[in-house]
Amino acid sequence: MLITTKSGRLIEIPTDEEDAAINAGIAADPDTYELSAEEFAQLKPYKGGRPKAEVTKERITIRLSPDVLAAFKATGKGWQTRIDGVLKDWLKEHAAG
Repeated sequence: MLITTKSGRLIEIPTDEEDAAINAGIAADPDTYELSAEEFAQLKPYKGGRPKAEVTKERITIRLSPDVLAAFKATGKGWQTRIDGVLKDWLKEHAAG
């Protein structure tokens, strides 16, 4: 059976037979187990996120040529980090002294 979430994602709900096979697989796996009600009650919600970096970056606004921006964005996720790297390289090459 397929259901649609509020965000529009489709989720397939397993049949009773599939659910039984999944649970049998879990039960047969020596590296996992189902938490008891007491263990489950002791769990705390994760309120983390990733740890703070030793050196944090500063949020700025910068204007770039459309072709430069398009070229970096075309390289995929992490394009802003790559721009940071290019600027660091430029600083090394053009350091005073």
